[in-house]
Amino acid sequence: MPSKKHRPEEIIGKLREAEIVLAQGASTAEACRRIAVSEQTYYRWRKEYGGLKTDQARRMKDLEKENQRLRRAISDLTLDKLILQEAAKGNF
Repeated sequence: MPSKKHRPEEIIGKLREAEIVLAQGASTAEACRRIAVSEQTYYRWRKEYGGLKTDQARRMKDLEKENQRLRRAISDLTLDKLILQEAAKGNF
């Protein structure tokens, strides 16, 4: 069965639901069962999205995508620069 890719808005909603269940005195395992994720996923989500609002999480994901795009562009430009340097050394 393929795993479902949750959107940040869904994750924050599920984390809030889990917090409510935990505040009512249930165990972490019970809270994870109610939101239909494993405990490992719950703790990973809480580490990444804990304390964020929906719009903040969306902005964070957008910034991560932009950062990845810029890193790729920098690596391409660095490679081009090294190739040009090597070509310039051979001409003299």
